[in-house]
Amino acid sequence: MNVSVFGTGYVGLVQGAALAEVGHNVMCVDIDADKVRALQAGTLPIYEPGLDALVRDNFHSGRLQFSTDLAAAVRHGDVQLIAVGTPPDEDGSADLQYVLNVAQTIGEHMQRHQTIVDKSTVPVGTGARVRARIAQVLADNGRSDLTFDVVSNPEFLKEGCAVDDCMRPDRIVIGTDSPRAEDVMRELYEPFNRNREKIIVMDLRSAELTKYAANCMLATKISFMNEMANLAEKLGADIEMVRHGIGSDPRIGYQFIYPGVGYGGSCFPKDVKALIRTADSLDFDARVLKAVESRNDEQKTTLFDKVYDHFNGALHGKTFALWGLSFKPNTDDMREAPSRVLMEALWRAGANVQAFDPKAMEETQRLYGVRDDLALVGTKEAALKNADALIIVTEWQAFRAPDFDLLARQLRQPLIFDGRNLYDPQRLSKRGFTYLSVGRQTLEAQVQGDAP
Repeated sequence: MNVSVFGTGYVGLVQGAALAEVGHNVMCVDIDADKVRALQAGTLPIYEPGLDALVRDNFHSGRLQFSTDLAAAVRHGDVQLIAVGTPPDEDGSADLQYVLNVAQTIGEHMQRHQTIVDKSTVPVGTGARVRARIAQVLADNGRSDLTFDVVSNPEFLKEGCAVDDCMRPDRIVIGTDSPRAEDVMRELYEPFNRNREKIIVMDLRSAELTKYAANCMLATKISFMNEMANLAEKLGADIEMVRHGIGSDPRIGYQFIYPGVGYGGSCFPKDVKALIRTADSLDFDARVLKAVESRNDEQKTTLFDKVYDHFNGALHGKTFALWGLSFKPNTDDMREAPSRVLMEALWRAGANVQAFDPKAMEETQRLYGVRDDLALVGTKEAALKNADALIIVTEWQAFRAPDFDLLARQLRQPLIFDGRNLYDPQRLSKRGFTYLSVGRQTLEAQVQGDAP
């Protein structure tokens, strides 16, 4: 099947490469000529495990091509995937200008029946707007006889696992009321649907809401667990023990119940905000979602608050080693990353940061440029040198089993602030470290009877 993908960002590039891998002929099109030239030369705009090889192999096989020719893309694809960005507008609602621009382009160049697929995360009702825009363009050009279908096919990719999520999806949601479009989509995804039935067909508006509901549900679990962690600290409980206790219940499970410093990235913050704005537009008070967003905003300050309290606010001139800049492991994405909230608060307090991340160093440099109070170093060990404390923000595998003797020698004092609860408090206490984590009191506080 010939497939055109509009947008070579995170979703478009991964989905396009996955479709090419199973044998479809895919043209990925983008208006950014520099990005397209880079892709043609084998340079990807994002880091995602396994994506380099997937793109390279399918590009060289001829099944995956990159272009800036929008008209050629419309001519090429029996299926037109819209995978452009939907950034938050000033009020937090999703900005649909790029989606509707693609619809306009498809209408201008359509020559036969085609299936137009909204792959971007879009508010409920966007499919109808895409359909209306294409129909209007066709009518304006005297081609109202051309037929087309609009389908909602939301993505459920996890950054860091996106290739696997595409090649082995948990579910494939198809929103359509057209039997013809359903048949086309089933053919498109047949290679991914062999070991069990993964395709779920529903109406278009329900498919659009499914994507938002999924992300908001996961964000809710994270914010709830962070709220329990904050409460555990005050009660003298250990949130890690609580996590094991509740995660063993199959109705709850262990996924997305790790306490930490808040969620970030391109999806959860944007989608929670967008669904709140949708609810507001309907005079519906989305109280749970607003609480989720508020708790997450507050949780991103928790590490700074711990640092500030420990040093009694005297942070001016202090230097902190920071491990982890990306919002999660296995990506270089720093959108809405908790590390940014932490670093900016430290800088405002007059502190310096020595930071390391396995993949997000270039992105950090792009965001912040050259600063006297920021040193981006080449190894996690280099970040420790003469720092007043270590702060862990992202749970990269490389941070899970460090050389604690080296930490004690390199740091000015054996002090760790851990936003991901990577280490055992008792072991670190025996090694002479002061260790402050999330949802677990220090042993000293427990002994002093600070807990009620």
